[in-house]
This record gives sequence, structure tokens and C-alpha cells, in this order.
Amino acid sequence: MNFEDFQLSLEQSAPPKGLSEPLLVLWYDGRGDWNQSHEVAQANEIPANNLIHAYLHRKEGDQSNAGYWYRRAGRALPKGSLAQEWEALVREFLGNS
Repeated sequence: MNFEDFQLSLEQSAPPKGLSEPLLVLWYDGRGDWNQSHEVAQANEIPANNLIHAYLHRKEGDQSNAGYWYRRAGRALPKGSLAQEWEALVREFLGNS
């Protein structure tokens, strides 16, 4: 799957089969379901989910909590927009799947 296919999948009512957990988290967020995305992200504390968890708290506006999760993920707070970060994360995890 490439980025464009992932974006198109957001029009479906269910995530594509075989998505990695980080991509599943990003899929729910891409569909506007922050709560489901957050629930999946925090269910399994792996480095990839920690990074996306940070993004989700940044999106929520909770900068302190976001900073905590970025540090847990070993990353700096991004300088770009949330949309840029979401796309970069999707592309990163598509490359790792």
C-alpha cells in the first residue's frame, strides 16, 4: 500500500485488512475518530504507538502530555503542521510495514 491508497482507504467504513497497529491508529485519526485512535495507541506501549500518542496529544492541544510522549518516543516536538506530521507518520509507517 502506498500513501495515496491509504488516503483512499479513509473513505471506507472499516480499516483495510493487514494494517500494522501504528497505521491502524493513524487510519482512525485520519477518519476523524480521535477517541478510537487514542484508545488503540495507548493499548500497546510500543515506540511507534508512543510517537503517534504524542501526535494525538499535540492535536488535542495538550502540549505537556505531548512532550512527555515525544520524549518517550525519542523524538523532538515537530515544527510543522499537524497535517504535515500525520502525513509524515503515515509515510514512515507505510515504509516500515
